[in-house]
Amino acid sequence: MKKIAIPTRGNMVDDHFGHCENYTIYTIDDNKNVTNKEIMESPQGCGCKSNIAGVLRQMDVSLMLAGNMGEGAFQMLDRFGIQVIRGCSGDTDNLVNEFLSDKLMDNGQLCSHHHGHDHNQEGHQCNH
Repeated sequence: MKKIAIPTRGNMVDDHFGHCENYTIYTIDDNKNVTNKEIMESPQGCGCKSNIAGVLRQMDVSLMLAGNMGEGAFQMLDRFGIQVIRGCSGDTDNLVNEFLSDKLMDNGQLCSHHHGHDHNQEGHQCNH
């Protein structure tokens, strides 16, 4: 069994992990089926300064599918043993299905500054 967390705004991937409305957490069984989906409210404050990595780890989350994040947040998640795939966007259900079909790769990029981003609301876009 595996748990995946996605920073979310509405039902879409939030482009910046540290300022999302909530986290959508999917439980995946050994046959790559989603067995549970829950919403967890995001703590206030920047992601790298909150206790979100520890909370997610206590919930047995081992993977985060994210849009963008800063280096501090990325390193904090790594310290808690949470793997991150960056460069994801779109509907969270579609994103999990793409992950389960082995179609996602981390884009390797970290945000160095905060600015507005164009959101691709029409469908999933993962930067390879």
